[in-house]
Amino acid sequence: MTAADSRYRGLRGILGAFGTPAAGTMLFLGFGSGLPFLLVGYTLSIWLREGGLELSTIGLLSYISMFYVFKFFWAPLIDRWNAPLLGGLGRRRGWLVLAILVLAFALLGMAVTGPERLASMACLAALVAFAGATQDTVVDAYRIEIAPTDAQAALAATYTLGYRFGYILSGAGALYIAAFASWRVAYFSMAAAMLLPLAATLLAREPDQIRSHARKSIHQAFIDPFSDFFRRHGMSLAVVLLVFVGLYKLPDQMLGVIAGPFYIDTGYSKAEIATVSKLYGVWIGIGGAFLGGISVAVLGLKRSLLLGGLGLALSNLLYLLMALHPGETWAFVAAISGDNGALGFAGVVLIAFLSGLTSREYTATQYALLVSLANLPGKFIGGVSGFLVEDLGWGYSGFFVFSCLSIIPTLFLLAWLWRRIDPPAESSA
Repeated sequence: MTAADSRYRGLRGILGAFGTPAAGTMLFLGFGSGLPFLLVGYTLSIWLREGGLELSTIGLLSYISMFYVFKFFWAPLIDRWNAPLLGGLGRRRGWLVLAILVLAFALLGMAVTGPERLASMACLAALVAFAGATQDTVVDAYRIEIAPTDAQAALAATYTLGYRFGYILSGAGALYIAAFASWRVAYFSMAAAMLLPLAATLLAREPDQIRSHARKSIHQAFIDPFSDFFRRHGMSLAVVLLVFVGLYKLPDQMLGVIAGPFYIDTGYSKAEIATVSKLYGVWIGIGGAFLGGISVAVLGLKRSLLLGGLGLALSNLLYLLMALHPGETWAFVAAISGDNGALGFAGVVLIAFLSGLTSREYTATQYALLVSLANLPGKFIGGVSGFLVEDLGWGYSGFFVFSCLSIIPTLFLLAWLWRRIDPPAESSA
């Protein structure tokens, strides 16, 4: 595939890209990527709490999900080697099949062990997180390599749609199954659901570029992906790009840790939180994702980055409505609508931007590094959010205002980058 393809330019082109076989494949692969994340995080924490574990222990076990942040450490191996025993499927498809199989069997193991055998369950949960992060790395590389740059926004949107379906099933779906049957049945069901992305992988085609790749040396696998990024963009531009990527989603991500306690402290029940945040909010995020894909085609990538960044920041001010009107459903719905819609929009735009920054020779490694950078600063600040709210006396309202203002450095960086970057998707729009 070439870096650009005139078939996917403009609004008609981007809508046509949604109907390609590649978009259908990404729907199912996105489902597989979205499924395991909550099963080693939010959903697992509820099972462990019902199993009698202390909050301190549950909090420590949450670090299992950090595999998703540091997946760029083993991404060079995925770029360099074929998967063991599955190399005949191709480099991308082989690793995908292996990751999905390991993930499914680890979920089955969690269902069998349960909190009663905590050490074994924790090891299996770590295996789920590692396999899930590996799956994400391969899917991201596959998406970039399977289609031209102009089609990436559409593929990102269909991937996000599938991801959200997996998110719903492993969140609300798993909780419903556990309530009406048992936790073991819920995790058995989640393992069975991985048959969908497995089938999609086996039916999909291997990217031509990967099929013809020569084997790389250890130096090429671990050093060249990073030196290539700085060589292609130049040292100054590369550094600013990395800082911009790290700060772009900061206003939203710093709320991740504190959102749940805020909902409870503002007077909303668990049922209201599940309905508004985990069901309604997911669909709003899906709508925002598709608007993001269309925006890239109509307005271009840089203008869409600007809109997405402003949306991420300003939507946080809607949480002030919940603080001023505690326990009122309309305020909760308004805040979730703005926040999830902006996150879905900005997420797709950022994926398209990162896709244009990566070299197709080192796709898995470079994209994994960029995604990790996009998540780290927000997770760091989110970890000290309780200190800012309580010990420094900011309160929830002060923290929300701070999260909104945190977009200012990002906007300055985007202004500096505006005339210095010309992504392929932008030039062909």
